[in-house]
Amino acid sequence: MTTTLNAKSPEDLLAAVPVVLGFAPEDSLVMLTFGGYEQFHARLDLPLTDEAIPECVDTLLRPATTYGVEAVVFVLYTAEDRLARQFAEALIAGFERCEIEVFDCLRAHAGRWFAPAGRAGVPDEGVPYDISGHEFRAAAVYDGRVTLASRAEVAAQVAPDLELIAETETALAQAMPLSLSGVVGLIARSLPRGRVGDAEDLASLLLALCEPERRGRAWSDLRRHHAEQQVPLWADIVRRSPEQLVAHPASILAFVAWLRGDGALAWCAVDRCLSADPDNQLGGMVAEILTEAIPPSAWETSLE
Repeated sequence: MTTTLNAKSPEDLLAAVPVVLGFAPEDSLVMLTFGGYEQFHARLDLPLTDEAIPECVDTLLRPATTYGVEAVVFVLYTAEDRLARQFAEALIAGFERCEIEVFDCLRAHAGRWFAPAGRAGVPDEGVPYDISGHEFRAAAVYDGRVTLASRAEVAAQVAPDLELIAETETALAQAMPLSLSGVVGLIARSLPRGRVGDAEDLASLLLALCEPERRGRAWSDLRRHHAEQQVPLWADIVRRSPEQLVAHPASILAFVAWLRGDGALAWCAVDRCLSADPDNQLGGMVAEILTEAIPPSAWETSLE
């Protein structure tokens, strides 16, 4: 799904950010991009030290220069005015040095926006804004895009459900791993309802995912049009998986969330995966993909 947003003011930009990210950010640096070979947007956790600023600038510059971005907007969500001013100075200098125009740089906090790089007519106490009824939100709802209140709400979609995990652990005591065809069949049967039916089937699937060939069959042939249906299924599997078996389904969820264009959910799934298994190959691959802002269309190209 594509929602076209024509931003003409700071309030429009502030309303656009939660729509394009899928959630309302806090303590974050957000970059919106314009022009280039691939359009993308990025969010970083805002560091609390001056020393981290150059690394953050470089992290955003790499994909921006790779995809020929022509212009950017930065929004810093923070109460720290001094830090925001230092960030604004470093971001503008770094991007303009690479001939990328900075349309605007804003700071937002507690219902007010500020101009950390300076702007005539913007008072030191900021400008109040309210985007709760903004037309961009209505457009997103019309297009079927869900905007959550925070990143914590995104992470809750992959958080462990202790009651369901207990059922899975009980089933694991008697479970045998599914065959290759069994993995394919169970996933196909489960997709329409977005969940694996019972704990016994789930336990057998989790054991099968420990075997590389069967695990690869679960994700390596997927295309972008599969992702919308795949995401709810793998999110359900992740929530019901014991910690010692969650890494593989979490990595697959990260992959299909990226295919769907849901970077926020993909990152949350990567976090769950690498927390359980820091060396997980697919989880590490998706983390690199997200860091470099590689678009889902690249996967389609690789399969041709």
